Formats: sequence, C-alpha cells, structure tokens
Amino acid sequence: MSGSSAGAHTAAHAKTAAVNGISIALVFLATAFINIRLPIAANGGLIHLGNVPLFLAAAIFGKRTGAVCGAFGMGLFDLLSGWTLWAPFTFVIAGLIGYTVGRLTEDPAASYSRYVLAMILALIIKVAGYYIAEAVIYGNLAAPLASIPGNVIQIGVASAVFLIVIKPIRAGLKAF
Repeated sequence: MSGSSAGAHTAAHAKTAAVNGISIALVFLATAFINIRLPIAANGGLIHLGNVPLFLAAAIFGKRTGAVCGAFGMGLFDLLSGWTLWAPFTFVIAGLIGYTVGRLTEDPAASYSRYVLAMILALIIKVAGYYIAEAVIYGNLAAPLASIPGNVIQIGVASAVFLIVIKPIRAGLKAF
C-alpha cells in the first residue's frame, strides 16, 4: 500500500469511527433523556425517542452504522439505566433494526415507499424481538402481550418523525 492510499485508508477508518461514535452517542442520549416510563407490563416499559437518531443514522450512513449505533447505543442505555437484563436482547434487536433500516434506505435515491417499508419492518422486528425476549425472561407467553402497545407507540412516533424529516435532510445533504 502506498503512502497516499494508506493515508486515505486511515482517514476513511477515522471518519467511520467518528460517525459511528457520534451516532451511538445520539441514540444513547435520545433513549436516556427523551423517554416516558409506562405503568404497564410486567416490567413497566419505556417509550423513548432513541429510534429517531437510529433511523436517521441508518438511512444516511448505511446498514453498518445503523446496526452499530442501534446495538451499542440502546444496549449501553440498558446497561447503565437499570435494564441490565435486557441489554443482550436489546443489542440484537436494535442492531437488527438498524441494519434493516439501513439496508433498505441507505441509497440516497431511496423512494418514500422504501422508507415506509423500512419503518414497517422495524416495527415487526421490535414487537417480535421484545415479545421473544420477554417470553424468555418471564417464562410465559402471556406477559409479553402487555408490552406490544408501548412498542407500537415507540416505533410509530419515531417513524412519523423520521418520515417527516428524512427527505428534507437528504435534500440538505446534497448541498454538501
């Protein structure tokens, strides 16, 4: 590898690390500080806006950043906020959501219908993933049903925000 290509390679890795680090931080902060605890379900439940920066990072920077910031941003929240038991499940579920959204929307020319499909799949992954997680944690199949409305609200609100802002953000990025 020549000196200039090694420098470009190092710069690309540094940019990726910076983007991933900032994305993880934004997902963590939005999850930690923009949330409402629900007085439902066996463990209460939590509605947060951490999915908004997750969806945006996945769409703008791609499936890898989406997976990384979802897994680490939300997983870190669980570890540091008393939801420790949930961290391994969240790591997988949020990582899969980020990957899926990024996979469908990382192309700057992605159609609005692809964005909507990505949100539908994020909802399915969230509901199914946490249903399975709660079934494992609580040892029964009925308890997880109480968490479905909160998960739907959480993804629904984040999807609405995402679908409103993604096209203007994409248009603004074209200017750079």
